[in-house]
Amino acid sequence: MNTIQPAELAALEDAVIIDVRQPEEYDAAHVDGARLVPLGELVDRIGELPADSTLYMMCRSGARSAQATAYLEAQGYDAVNVDGGIIAWYEAGLPIVQPD
Repeated sequence: MNTIQPAELAALEDAVIIDVRQPEEYDAAHVDGARLVPLGELVDRIGELPADSTLYMMCRSGARSAQATAYLEAQGYDAVNVDGGIIAWYEAGLPIVQPD
């Protein structure tokens, strides 16, 4: 499975980030521009994902996004797991969106 470190992902332009956490987790903090597709909805919503882009999969710590990455790879998508999830993103000092 392909993985990427948060700082490497942050340096990419126009990266398609898919957040597979639950809506309340996403609302509490997420990466700007990340699309919310909860893991439990991924199979039903796979048609919403761009098949011609690399998809960077993110969750809290990297476990759920690893499941999503493996599933998408099996379906022929170019998917990459964000190592450490949003926790690692935050710990790297990268910006997140949080409610005021």
